[in-house]
Amino acid sequence: MRHRKAGVKLNRTSSHRKAMFRNMVTSLFKHESIKTTDAKAKELRKHADKMITLAKRGDLHARRQALAYIREKDVVHKLFSDVAEKFGNREGGYTRVVKLGPRSGDAAPMSMIELVMDK
Repeated sequence: MRHRKAGVKLNRTSSHRKAMFRNMVTSLFKHESIKTTDAKAKELRKHADKMITLAKRGDLHARRQALAYIREKDVVHKLFSDVAEKFGNREGGYTRVVKLGPRSGDAAPMSMIELVMDK
């Protein structure tokens, strides 16, 4: 039974899953939207929202925690300067998942995850 177990396994080992989500979070903040499967996009929201919350905090410890997860200094700098300003007064819901339909190769349900930008 998987009662009270957070996160999806996605048929991967824990190290592969961790590396995959770290790469996806980095790409999301670098390009501001990425295309992936539905299950990965829904799980990616948790990781991206945590990084944005760290950026909104903005202190040195939060920056070091983000660098430990993202590992690209220019992406972390963009996260703490640009993204923190955009989401400064927002209380959550930083990402949007838009369903795109099935993938042509294997009919996997695809989605686009993007950062929500206020007008």
